[in-house]
Amino acid sequence: MIAVAVLAAGKGTRMKSSLPKVLHELGSKSLLVRVLDTVDSLDPQKQLVIVGYGADRVRASLQHRPGIEFVEQREQLGTGHAVQQLLPALQGFDGNLLILNGDVPLLRSETLKLLVQIHHECQNDATILSAHLPHPQGYGRVFCDSHNQLREIVEDRDCNAAQKQNHRINAGVYCFRWSKLAAVLPRLSADNDQQEYYLTDAVTNLSQVMAVDVEDYQEILGINDRKQLATAANILQNRVKDEWMMAGVTLIDPDSISIEDTVVIQPDVVIEPQTHLRGQTTIGTGSCIGPGTLLENCTIGENVTVLYSVLRASQVADGSCIGPYTHFRGQVQVGSGCRVGNFVELKQTTLGDRTNVAHLSYLGNTTVGTQVNIGAGTITANYDGVHKHPTQIGDRTKTGSNTVLVAPLTLGQDVTVAAGSTVTEDVGDDALVIARSRQVVKPGWRLPNSDPPEAV
Repeated sequence: MIAVAVLAAGKGTRMKSSLPKVLHELGSKSLLVRVLDTVDSLDPQKQLVIVGYGADRVRASLQHRPGIEFVEQREQLGTGHAVQQLLPALQGFDGNLLILNGDVPLLRSETLKLLVQIHHECQNDATILSAHLPHPQGYGRVFCDSHNQLREIVEDRDCNAAQKQNHRINAGVYCFRWSKLAAVLPRLSADNDQQEYYLTDAVTNLSQVMAVDVEDYQEILGINDRKQLATAANILQNRVKDEWMMAGVTLIDPDSISIEDTVVIQPDVVIEPQTHLRGQTTIGTGSCIGPGTLLENCTIGENVTVLYSVLRASQVADGSCIGPYTHFRGQVQVGSGCRVGNFVELKQTTLGDRTNVAHLSYLGNTTVGTQVNIGAGTITANYDGVHKHPTQIGDRTKTGSNTVLVAPLTLGQDVTVAAGSTVTEDVGDDALVIARSRQVVKPGWRLPNSDPPEAV
């Protein structure tokens, strides 16, 4: 059995924020959620989060994750003190405890699996994760024998000149045999400069302790300020983009593109410069996205083109062409073979297959059939100042330029709306609608007291 405990009690003073540090977002997830996601593949029997500063906000942020137990650390007196708070929660537990930090969000699941595997196979009392840093200043150094058995951990400030040449550092990630750790936790002392209880003191009081090196030291980098948060975001982006390029996705100018690790892309997709893919977005094979495009929580079919556009919480079926300068504000569904073009805005709207909204239009709360052509400048007047109202447009209907459809309104199939019409009443199938004032021309008329036109 394995239990996981995440240290998430600190304020994060250097973040200069009222938000607890572990709730700051990296991509579309908080630091804490990223850490918890990493351990899902271990299938832990217990998941505990040690909270302190902003405890209520931390609890609220994890409401969507059932089964998490919260342990409160009222005073932040060091890592050892934090783990001491687990003694009542894990009373009677007979298994291994994996301890992680809520501000170390780049660890891979594979790294933790290896740590736990070695811990189990070697029957260790404790197994610690270590890393070789190019610039280890500020980190405690890890000293082992030739079999990776731990000899000692020396804090950076206590290292002599020779010890400082050792670049192997303690990553602050531990796997303990809980019964062994529980026996030494009550004996920890705060007799040090910081007057804190260190978990490393518990490690050195155990007999069978091994270190396991992480292959990529960037995995163990922690977040203490906004600059480090930006560094972590860059590392995560490089990791994600490298994986997609190796999977057959073409990124034109990767440095200008951002892709969150929640996005799924099929092979033979092309992502153009200045494009940003966020949330639960999926993109089908053969599609070309960008340049200059934002997709958030969208489902994009195969062979779709989206150019210089912003799409949120929407779906686009195969073979459709979107943009340039199109805005889907949410809950938009576009059928196959559609064209939605220049300066078109859609909200809570469904377009049937092979329907065109080519330019300069707004459709809100609208259901549009198949093979419909929405003329330039067509808008639905769907808001009366209090409520939103629906519009329904039947198959093969056409609206002329500068048409206003005043909702609630239904246009039948095969309806043609004359340009410049303001339609306020329902229209049945097979009809021509002309809803505009008759043109009046008065020759020789000008404003009273106006000067005559100058001769040319």
